[in-house]
Amino acid sequence: MFKKILKRSFQVLLLAFVIIQFFRPTKNKAEGISKNDISTLYAVPADVQSILKTSCNDCHSNNTVYPWYAEVQPVAWWLNNHVVDGKKHLNFSEFAAYSLRKQYHKLEETNEMVKEGEMPLNSYLWVHTDASLNKEQKLTVANWVNSVMDTMKARHPIDSLIRKK
Repeated sequence: MFKKILKRSFQVLLLAFVIIQFFRPTKNKAEGISKNDISTLYAVPADVQSILKTSCNDCHSNNTVYPWYAEVQPVAWWLNNHVVDGKKHLNFSEFAAYSLRKQYHKLEETNEMVKEGEMPLNSYLWVHTDASLNKEQKLTVANWVNSVMDTMKARHPIDSLIRKK
């Protein structure tokens, strides 16, 4: 009796697994560089671009490079959730569309998150070991972020960049 219930349960789960393979989220793949990409406003040196591509852009741009296992449900849903959430917080492909205050604030957050090792997420680093940032890469990102923030301060009045408390 128990064996029969176990076999039936396995069959139902297998059928459900096959059926969910037909329900896929839309992939985060844009053609070319967005007109609102951060690089349309600020210089992004090649070394910084390389770091962003390897460690940030899968979740914080309109262009995700998907691993093979992203073709299997429910993993694709889980990955899609991460991408949607990451883009909600910061999207380098849409950065130029942000208000000046939001741009400045997102740069401050980027600096803080990278310095403190909160980004990239540990769950991302489990599989993308090459995305882990060493001290030199963190410093490179910090220097670039500070340079962009200095450029913003030189172009705009400080009260247009910082929220009044």
